[in-house]
Amino acid sequence: MNMTDPIADMLTRIRNGVRARLPKVDVPSSRLKGEIARILKDEGYIANFKVVEDPRQGSIRVFLKYGPGRERVITDLQRVSRPGCRIYCGKGEIPRVYGGLGINILSTSHGVMTGREAARTGVGGEILCNVW
Repeated sequence: MNMTDPIADMLTRIRNGVRARLPKVDVPSSRLKGEIARILKDEGYIANFKVVEDPRQGSIRVFLKYGPGRERVITDLQRVSRPGCRIYCGKGEIPRVYGGLGINILSTSHGVMTGREAARTGVGGEILCNVW
């Protein structure tokens, strides 16, 4: 399967997993996806993740998180910048997600971070996705 946008694939797998109430989803591994998983965990959107080594590529196992009544913690994940249309923002123009209830994940010169961190650090970057 030819994959032009592995990040969108990861977000879709998580989105579908959450909608199907799965306990976990596996995503082919990459450094950037590992960083995204780390942020989702730090921000409380997923329970945990771990990198599963295998001879080919390895995969990231994302443990999804639900509330006490099995309600979804992640409402949606949205890819913003795509390979065909990259979207960048300066340090002063990082958009708010869902009126500040959600987060955006940016790839900056200081690594992958949330929009809030990027604003605090004073860097802009490529908006990878929004999560709420």
